[in-house]
Amino acid sequence: MKIKFPNYSVLLLLATSFLLAGCPPPPPIVVQPPPHKIVGKAFPDFMLGKWENLPDWVSQDFSASWPALQQSCHALRFRPVWLPICAAAKKVAADDVMAQRTFYETWFTPYQVLNPDGTDTGMVTGYYEPLLKGSRTRTERFAYPIYTPPDDMLEVDMGALFPQFRGQIVRGRLQGKRVVPYFNRAEIDAGEAPALPGHEIFWVENPVELFFLQIQGSGRIDLADGTRVMIGYAEQNGHPYASIGKKLIDMGELKPEEASMQGIKNWAEKHPVELPVLLGHNPSYVFFRELPDNLSAPIGALGVPLTNEYSIAVDPRTISLGMPVFLTTTQPNSSEPLNRLVFAQDTGGAIKGAVRADFFWGFGELAAFKAGRMKQSGKMWVLFPKGGEPTLN
Repeated sequence: MKIKFPNYSVLLLLATSFLLAGCPPPPPIVVQPPPHKIVGKAFPDFMLGKWENLPDWVSQDFSASWPALQQSCHALRFRPVWLPICAAAKKVAADDVMAQRTFYETWFTPYQVLNPDGTDTGMVTGYYEPLLKGSRTRTERFAYPIYTPPDDMLEVDMGALFPQFRGQIVRGRLQGKRVVPYFNRAEIDAGEAPALPGHEIFWVENPVELFFLQIQGSGRIDLADGTRVMIGYAEQNGHPYASIGKKLIDMGELKPEEASMQGIKNWAEKHPVELPVLLGHNPSYVFFRELPDNLSAPIGALGVPLTNEYSIAVDPRTISLGMPVFLTTTQPNSSEPLNRLVFAQDTGGAIKGAVRADFFWGFGELAAFKAGRMKQSGKMWVLFPKGGEPTLN
């Protein structure tokens, strides 16, 4: 899950009132064709679609995505609109593609996702589960800590104070009688967060690999004794995400087409002295927890394990978690079509906007290769349960 944290903003306290200072992350740099503009009226977030509008719908291998549907049902099965759907899904054979397509066409209605300006095209990126080498204790080789959430970090439900901020949760810390923003990345890396010592759960050998672990939101660590452990997102410091790839482009250090994960790592190897300043450009910092060793995949924001190549991260302000989404895009750095039924089972701090998705590639070197190069244009249709369709303007 790439930078999996809610829509946090900088927290300020004036007397006994909180003011929310919105600070959205800068848009990632991506080279893509101009989006197709839909004209004719003021558009809501969704437009009623037809099954024949979904590219390659009739040739989909629905059995490959069926386990992801079961994961969504595990989280949603007790909700009234989902109860009969999930009950019906249990009666469909896991390898009966025709019955599965009939199931979707019977229980769901496709709606195309639109941006606020009426366009139907957005950006699709990729993420994965990285593997790092590490230790439970600090050594000369393993000198960079992975932290659990600090004790002095406060969580404030803004909606409990002001109705207009319903759903907004911000993080901060006490400074005397004032609540101020929690320490940013540069301050944490410099050791200025007094509550963090003692919260180290692992130590790793490379600060860039640790940075990208935080971007992905989960990962695995190989320890010296031969064991492998899984870690997952626990909390985030409340600061907005900022792209270091964009920063390198603005500095003239990388061209837009070079600002992939691999390109950034290559730059870091050549500029170890400048690296801490670059990493500090992104004030967001993610804290982790060790996961049970019986998990086969990381846990997404929906609370269920992700399914390789069939789970995506979305902006939950537009697409509710658990929903089936038909995604039409292309393979990383390619024009080869990638038209697939996936499921919205995760979120991410950099995943903001209506037509915006982060495609989970899974674990391993191939997944890392594909995720690091994926910045494609794409379109999305949400399959809404019948009886739970959106209200259109």
